[in-house]
Amino acid sequence: MHAIGVDIGGTKIAVGVVDEEGQILAQVRRETDADDVAHIDRAIADACNELVKEHEVGAIGLAAAGFVSPDRTSVNFAPNIAWREYPLAAKVAELVDADLPIVVENDANAAGWAEFRFGAGRDATDMLMLTVGTGLGGAVISERDLVRGKWGMAAEVGHMRVVPEGHYCGCGHEGCWEQYASGSALERDAQHAAVARVDQAGRLLELAGGDPEKIRGRMVTEAAQEGDELSVELLATLGRWIGEGSASVAALLDPELIVIGGGVGAAGDLLLGPVRRGFEAQLSAMGHRPVAAIELAMHGNEAGIVGAADLARR
Repeated sequence: MHAIGVDIGGTKIAVGVVDEEGQILAQVRRETDADDVAHIDRAIADACNELVKEHEVGAIGLAAAGFVSPDRTSVNFAPNIAWREYPLAAKVAELVDADLPIVVENDANAAGWAEFRFGAGRDATDMLMLTVGTGLGGAVISERDLVRGKWGMAAEVGHMRVVPEGHYCGCGHEGCWEQYASGSALERDAQHAAVARVDQAGRLLELAGGDPEKIRGRMVTEAAQEGDELSVELLATLGRWIGEGSASVAALLDPELIVIGGGVGAAGDLLLGPVRRGFEAQLSAMGHRPVAAIELAMHGNEAGIVGAADLARR
């Protein structure tokens, strides 16, 4: 049975028809407004209606960046979209021209499920997925099952507190892991370094047109791949934070595989090397236990579509 997967972002949605093997057969996109939830509903329904006309599907999965209700129908809270106790599945169902079951899933869970079923984790039984983007999302697979927790809010690893009284986080607390292990953290540190260490930041400033505030993560990756020492250092710092935090998660969950997704994956070994070193440096009982493999995700930006569709179908 084919299913539709919808990856909902703050400014756009990506919608695709996915087959039983995780292949996207057709895909469309729509622009959205994060502050207008009714507009998001209409955009989702419009895209789904377009695809339903051309493809036979049996379910719709919605991947949402937020805290999803345990019955997978609503978004209880989202930091970047105006969802508060919002019955997303019901709202979309009212606008879709077909009578189809609609399932809401956390976007990191959807991406992790895609990697587990069809990507880097397809041979694993226990896996941790980290989506390293604007924030830090997580998904946990244990004994081949997606772990949601009692209230559907498990695996929000980005909001583990790692630095008491550390950087303020959008969740309302301070010192969360995502404030040190995310694309936003990389950009913040790069922008600060370009001011404090201007003599070493020439390449980054060149890429940013001379304005430190315009430095973006992709520029750090580009400069690092060219051999820029400051950019290599910045990626190594990000990787160390990812690795050390992963070791803390491993103390609780003992995964056999950790998959790194999100835009920072473009840095390849410049990131993975420091991640692995940071992980092993902080892993409890190191030398007396197997060490989890750490690999890059295979599905890229399409993971949310694939995972949401497969979870809805199942």
